[in-house]
Amino acid sequence: MSDTATLSAAGVSVRFGGVTAVSGVSIDAHAGEVLGLIGPNGAGKTTLFDVLSGIRTPSSGHIYLEGSDITRRSPTWRSRHGIRRTFQRQQMFGWLTVEDNVLVALEWRGGGGGLLADLAGLPSRRRHERERRARTDEVLELCGLLELRNQPAGKLPIGRARMVEMARAIVDEPKVLLLDEPTSGLEESETRSLGESMQRVCKERGCAVILVEHDVGFVMSHCDRIVVLNLGSVIAEGTPDAIRENAVVQEAYLG
Repeated sequence: MSDTATLSAAGVSVRFGGVTAVSGVSIDAHAGEVLGLIGPNGAGKTTLFDVLSGIRTPSSGHIYLEGSDITRRSPTWRSRHGIRRTFQRQQMFGWLTVEDNVLVALEWRGGGGGLLADLAGLPSRRRHERERRARTDEVLELCGLLELRNQPAGKLPIGRARMVEMARAIVDEPKVLLLDEPTSGLEESETRSLGESMQRVCKERGCAVILVEHDVGFVMSHCDRIVVLNLGSVIAEGTPDAIRENAVVQEAYLG
């Protein structure tokens, strides 16, 4: 794990009128680390994710990517600079194939040469297309989706659909991967496969992973550190063993 934080939240608060959903939260996520974010319903986990991904601007506090303040940066800017996210609800293009759902995450980079290159089929464009498809094949294999590449994504069972979302999030090498309830609706074998894919992306690619998850066993098995939220505030932070034995966490959540 790197000593340098890839993504940081510093003193982040989010208020909705008179309700404080997140209160002065500070967290650091490091390259090569899986950071778990747990807590009871209403603890502020998804709201914090919205702030980290740029969907919501905090009422106060700052977000830093590799030391640079990105608090006012848009979700699109953050995605293109390496912050990728999945959602609790599936967000797929159901009418596209599995392969095309993954390829679409690379489209923003373009092919170089503009319309002329498209029409002329220039060598640079053909090389770029081969590279895109080779990378997509690599990720489809990692996520166990190669045999489904030509299937319409909208017809997949929930477990496979979540793996498509995972593949789309990692195909364009992320710096930070935000996973929001990724095991929801998955069978045991699918949960195991997702955990293996997450670990490979984190450890082999040096990606920082932040995981919101209600499956405590999954969190304890896969996270290097865990932050516990309750009523919008951090009540504990530490290793899985330390969190498991923490009396405050036991009372607020694990008990």
